Amino acid sequence: MSVVWLRVAVILYSLGLLYALLAVLQRRSERVFRLALGGFYTGVVIQVVSTVEQALASHRFPANDFFESVTFCALLIALLFLLVYWRYRYESLAVFIFPLVFLLTLVGTLGSPVARWSNPQLRDAWLLVHVALVLVGYATLLLTAVASILYLIRERQLKRKQTGGAFNRLPPLGTLDAIMSRALAIGFVFITLAVVAGSTWASIESGIRWIRDPRIVISLATWTLYLLVVFMRVTAGWRGRKAALMVIALVGCSAITWAAHTGLRTLLSR
Repeated sequence: MSVVWLRVAVILYSLGLLYALLAVLQRRSERVFRLALGGFYTGVVIQVVSTVEQALASHRFPANDFFESVTFCALLIALLFLLVYWRYRYESLAVFIFPLVFLLTLVGTLGSPVARWSNPQLRDAWLLVHVALVLVGYATLLLTAVASILYLIRERQLKRKQTGGAFNRLPPLGTLDAIMSRALAIGFVFITLAVVAGSTWASIESGIRWIRDPRIVISLATWTLYLLVVFMRVTAGWRGRKAALMVIALVGCSAITWAAHTGLRTLLSR
């Protein structure tokens, strides 16, 4: 029964994920935040019930393996956020915490047995959706990287007061920064959905063995870095050169993730 409660908590946490994605796309609203916060409060209560019930049923601390530890970690992060929010009303922190708690709790639920694929067509369709989301996310991330590189070139050109040449036709810094912001946000939405779809697919496909795959670990680490970059840009107002450098670093990590799923697959599986 504790697993059922935990899956209900994931559904409620998904409201927070929705709010975070809308906030990244600059479509946040007070009504959506209140709905997400209400779902988050309820999800925390249900997750506490799940944790206590599991502890009583197993007669041990509910952090015996990786999945239980991840779930417990998500609960602690959620409780700390609620404490900080109650004290300081720091709403912007939700952009980082809501997706993180959702994904950690989702990973925790995938440690329990999941029904196998009902038919091969559904399996292939789910995988195709995952791949499509990844490709769109990577395409927009690549656009962000190009805009970041052009921003650095344009900035350097202006500082040196250089005139003429092909680079003199580059868009203004404000335009390049706006392209970076929009592409980064759209890419984050697609990559997040791809991570959710991919994790679920891998769990159904191979059970709990999926979490031991180095490719999965690299993917989750890259997504966490992506979340941090987006959070710093949305809340801390990182713009210009600092944001451009972070985007380029993120693209480098994403390239490693891509290589792990393609060219380095044999090496990493040894």
